Amino acid sequence: MRGPPRAAANPAGAHFLRDRTLITRLVAASGAGDGDLVFDLGAGYGAITAALAAAGPRVVAVERDPRLAHRLDRRFAGDPRVRVVAGDVLRVPLPRRDFLVVASIPFGVTTELLRRLLGDPAVPLAGAELIIGSGAARWLASARPRDRETAWWAARYRLSLARTIPAACFAPPPGTDAAHLSVRPRPLARSRDGQRALRALLRDAFRGGGRRPVAVNRRTLVRAGIAPGRPAAELTAGEWHRLAQMLAARSGPHEA
Repeated sequence: MRGPPRAAANPAGAHFLRDRTLITRLVAASGAGDGDLVFDLGAGYGAITAALAAAGPRVVAVERDPRLAHRLDRRFAGDPRVRVVAGDVLRVPLPRRDFLVVASIPFGVTTELLRRLLGDPAVPLAGAELIIGSGAARWLASARPRDRETAWWAARYRLSLARTIPAACFAPPPGTDAAHLSVRPRPLARSRDGQRALRALLRDAFRGGGRRPVAVNRRTLVRAGIAPGRPAAELTAGEWHRLAQMLAARSGPHEA
């Protein structure tokens, strides 16, 4: 598996993952195989793209830097499983069918990219294995979401910190360690009614910054295992998920 040449320039402050063992683990964790569609967002020199293609899925390698996109085109010219897209990871069209993401994403666009992948309920993300900054990974994987937007993501997707990744695993090394964030859809991610209930819950709960109790009747809260009067900011992602599911079930099945 080829990595970036040592003398290569560092386009736009990029940091390329070069640890082959880690890349293999990343691809294995995704479960990607024949019939799957996988996006490598910020493909760089194609180390993750190559490992994905070897596992059998169709791979879309997205790279903004035109020089690197050209290198990717040449590298994978004979591989029908790989399509190279020269474009911005924040603007490239996403598919309407289920897809996976396996990528070491540009740290500077972490929030914007996650907002795109996890924020829009119309995006059929089936899972992701992402390399991001360690600080971002820690707050995303925290049991208690820190704000309304993070609660929206974490109640619909299970966000887990798989491992910390030393800066030395990159070329050139970033100024801080990175981390492997694993993303898996919860049942709520496929429930139109459940997501509608969750939106309403979060909109009301965080109107006062999360300091107010959840505006749900006492009986429902108790059934969900949530103490009445508990401030919204103290609820875990799993509790938001459970509560929204219960409210959606009570309103009747209207699944997407």
